[in-house]
Amino acid sequence: MDSVDAITRSRIMRAVRQRDTGPELAIRRELHRQGLRYRLHSPSLPGRPDIVFVNARVAVFVHGCFWHRHLNCRLASTPKTRQEFWLSKFAANIERDERNKDLLIGSEWEPVFVWQCEIQDDLPGAVRRIVEVVRRRTAAVG
Repeated sequence: MDSVDAITRSRIMRAVRQRDTGPELAIRRELHRQGLRYRLHSPSLPGRPDIVFVNARVAVFVHGCFWHRHLNCRLASTPKTRQEFWLSKFAANIERDERNKDLLIGSEWEPVFVWQCEIQDDLPGAVRRIVEVVRRRTAAVG
């Protein structure tokens, strides 16, 4: 890969948002509309969940299908160039996600994973799933 390609790729990768993405904002707007209040990107929890319901102990991750490798998803393509690099990166992401999930469960938190394609295809269904978990957990605590 020549240096121009590396510089271009680096610029593109820096532009990829890690928080406040379109899918995340869509979920947050709908949850707020449902009357639920939450915290964002809690640094004290494994994986820094995108949305956190402290009282219910629910951690919501809004996963991009490409980066987190949503199985059999149209958005989880693999780049044609530098495949070894990408496959290694994706494997590390999957391993990290699994480790964070296990740590949350071990701390009596319930992780909820919402996929980018799920939000695009059925936002109300994705929100309903989160709301059901939060209400169930809140009822169990209170």
